[in-house]
Amino acid sequence: MSETNLKDMSQLVSLAKRRGFIFQSSEIYGGLSSCWDYGPYGIELKNNLKQKWWKAMTFRSDVVGVDASIFMHPTVWKASGHVDGFNDPMVDCKNCKSRFREDKIDTTAPCTNCGAKDSFTEPRDFNLMFSTQMGPVEDSSSKVYLRPETAQGIFTNFLNVQTTMRKKLPFGIAQIGKAFRNEITPGNFIFRTREFEQMEMQYFIKPGTQVDSMEEWKEIRWNWHLSNGLRPENLRWKDHGDDLAHYADAAFDIEYKFAHGWDEMEGIHSRTDFDLKQHQEHSGKNLMYTDAQDNNKKYLPYVMETSVGCDRCLLAIMSDAFRIENEGDKENERVVMKFHPSLAPIKVAVLPLVKKLDEPATKLFKDLQMEFKAEYDLAGSIGKRYRRQDEIGTPFCVTFDFDSLKIMP
Repeated sequence: MSETNLKDMSQLVSLAKRRGFIFQSSEIYGGLSSCWDYGPYGIELKNNLKQKWWKAMTFRSDVVGVDASIFMHPTVWKASGHVDGFNDPMVDCKNCKSRFREDKIDTTAPCTNCGAKDSFTEPRDFNLMFSTQMGPVEDSSSKVYLRPETAQGIFTNFLNVQTTMRKKLPFGIAQIGKAFRNEITPGNFIFRTREFEQMEMQYFIKPGTQVDSMEEWKEIRWNWHLSNGLRPENLRWKDHGDDLAHYADAAFDIEYKFAHGWDEMEGIHSRTDFDLKQHQEHSGKNLMYTDAQDNNKKYLPYVMETSVGCDRCLLAIMSDAFRIENEGDKENERVVMKFHPSLAPIKVAVLPLVKKLDEPATKLFKDLQMEFKAEYDLAGSIGKRYRRQDEIGTPFCVTFDFDSLKIMP
């Protein structure tokens, strides 16, 4: 049996809608650009992914979880550098008014949208944060932001968590949550969107131990992606080298080979003590850690961050699972999603051979439902029902026939 992989993102977009994984947001109104809704199978897949990440992170004695508010005190974003520095240099085409990130386009070439020559404006900074108002009076004092990342909710809770949980270094704080960025050039399906979900863990360590900590977490995170069924040949490391964010002294990305090319899925960043230092300065709150194992020495911990985009990771998993069997054969061509069983939206399907077996097959289905996300399908031929399950990546299917009655309790 011949088998081919995903070649074009449109193939996955089509399957995602047809089989209830992902829909265009507000589709009945013409849709909203780069906003997506997770359908019945998509949300099961996404929840399985989040639960697997949460278990990998917090079923450890050295990591605990939080769920911080999306709205935070506006000074948080001043301290983190987002108010002054969270910008993308943008250029506009004077002819068609299209807007592009300067680093994603050759401004000496014709406009990729309309073909006009020498039509680009000078680059201008565009802040990526969404702002809104809190309270009944709309003035400058009521301005707040939708968080552009979940990490700051962890840093502002460092002292609360450390004292209430009596944690000693090294220890981590994990969080899954929504973040919002006013991306100018979103796209590639759910790869880059304005509303997205992050799975982040900030690991607080003693200064000077960041090199060993980086190597430890690189190995842990790489192996986690492999455990999701991603093929090693579709993963690679990218070393940021000296091209680092203002808070980091080292950074590595795990990249996946998407249909649009190699791109970032997860970042492992050595954030130094930048964040805690900034929040200590702007809040006036003492965030120093007292190291009882080192003569009660006081210092600000360094941070090792693991940050994975939930939606990007899900896109990689769907892309990796996508197969076309017997491509070009009109009678036998079909799409199969080969999800890892731990992530599959439906774990088991019960398919009675004939309608006469409906009652005992339903009993088996209800028994399975107590332990697994299961599905029952009696419509159409047994072959078509198997094909439907193959298309959504169900790892186990039970054909209930007359012999099955002999082994039913």
